[in-house]
Amino acid sequence: MSKTFIIGEVGINHNGDINIAKQLIKGAKEAGADAVKFQKRTIDKVYSKEELDKVRESPWGTTNRQQKEGLELSKNDYDVIDAYCKALGIEWFASPWDLESVEFLKQYDLKYNKVPSALLTHKALLNAIAAQGKHTFISTGMSTTNEIQEVVYIFRQYGCPFELMHCNSTYPMEDKDANLKCMEMLQKVYHCNVGYSGHEVGIIVAVAAAALGATSIERHITLGRSMYGSDQSASLEIVGFERMIKYIRAIEDAMGDGIKRVSEVEEKCKAKLRRDGDY
Repeated sequence: MSKTFIIGEVGINHNGDINIAKQLIKGAKEAGADAVKFQKRTIDKVYSKEELDKVRESPWGTTNRQQKEGLELSKNDYDVIDAYCKALGIEWFASPWDLESVEFLKQYDLKYNKVPSALLTHKALLNAIAAQGKHTFISTGMSTTNEIQEVVYIFRQYGCPFELMHCNSTYPMEDKDANLKCMEMLQKVYHCNVGYSGHEVGIIVAVAAAALGATSIERHITLGRSMYGSDQSASLEIVGFERMIKYIRAIEDAMGDGIKRVSEVEEKCKAKLRRDGDY
């Protein structure tokens, strides 16, 4: 079994605070993750004025705009993230929610891209991401097979490497809604690697996904599930994230190569226990 690529989805759980972002990056690295991921939005491009003007209580004010702007990191913040991840030796990337954000992220030497489930039908965004030719993780929550097929077609047209990520876009998701057998279906239908992006509370589903052959696992991470934010309750605290990774790595070791052989340890037991002949 090949090594599962594990992503700590910081997303917007930093609450606009670069110090929280750094703590989550460090926690993900120490837990054994391969990468951390953020979300980048240009507020006025992603949301309408009507939506932004709606009343919404938050730590940053009383409107939706104030809440959305409060959750966004600055250019300086991303510079800090870039330098910090390089210092720690962990990859980082982000899911851009608009074309301006795609351009913004180009200034960093990122190895990966991400298409979030919410933007699976945003053709201009898909083309802009695929044109870069970077390995792209594509979440498939809320999507039909026809919609997924169109995305696959776009990425193959550009010759852009990708993998689909099975996903259920509920926050938090109940374990019974995981439908992990869809991973095998996605792999067979689209002939590509398939990972899993989870929003459940625990770690069992993600560990099971890895055992079923998920090539990547993405889970939201947080410093505390009771913190302010829409994604916090569907996230893992660092200790849980670390435990999940530990179990996944143990499964990888246990899977082996599928070749039946007598191991060195077994040979010793065999010498003691094997009995041949008639009794």
